[in-house]
Amino acid sequence: MAKGELVFIGIGLHDEKDISLKGLEAAKSCDEVFAEFYTSTIPASCISKLERLIEKPIQVLERKEVEEGKIILDSAMERKVGFLVVGDPMAATTHVSLRVSAEKRGIKTKLIHSSSVFTAIPGLLGLQHYKFGRTTSLVYPQDSYFPLSPYSVIEENLSRGLHTLVLLDINREKGMYMSIREGIELLFDMEEKVGHGVIKEDMLMCGVARAGSDNPLVRAAPARILKGIDFGPPLHTIVIPGQLHFVEEEALQVLAGYQKRR
Repeated sequence: MAKGELVFIGIGLHDEKDISLKGLEAAKSCDEVFAEFYTSTIPASCISKLERLIEKPIQVLERKEVEEGKIILDSAMERKVGFLVVGDPMAATTHVSLRVSAEKRGIKTKLIHSSSVFTAIPGLLGLQHYKFGRTTSLVYPQDSYFPLSPYSVIEENLSRGLHTLVLLDINREKGMYMSIREGIELLFDMEEKVGHGVIKEDMLMCGVARAGSDNPLVRAAPARILKGIDFGPPLHTIVIPGQLHFVEEEALQVLAGYQKRR
């Protein structure tokens, strides 16, 4: 039976100040601390600040290392290990798999939750959480790799009157963070390939930049207008609303500058 413990610690959405007191105490109590910043990220300067807060170094792992799990699990067999994750630690399938693998090895696991893009984005826009359908992600096309699954998810959600949260690609190693403009252009590229008439110039879309920060930018407008707005630094997220409740429509007008056509 393993003697160690693996603590999954959500650190919030924007910077080192988002970690909860419970998360901070847990990280300080760990013998070793790992982190990943490929599912989401915080500014590089915040990592060193977080190290000062928890009073120990943070070993940042690459995607392959987290997916394989060996480094973390081997360490957690005998020691108390913290694993820092931007947002909520169980929002990514990879982290769920890591927790299951730990439990199967007899390693005790613990979760310390935090704010997540899945709750923050609807909150900033004033949209009702339970009216969101499946979430989808847009990735940068590479050579012949151009998945069209996001188009299908959006189409299905709209057919049911549901909103779609569209996450945008992050490549921290290359310093590439997909913008709202790039995301909308990719959706129009998908429309050209599939041709079901789902993505239209005048369809309502929402853009949110820097959720969790002191200066998030939140806008709702037709796609042709939204893609022309400069949302500034990352991280960016798109929402495609489905059928709006009148309270949601008013929220978009007040909170996101939505100007409904008369």
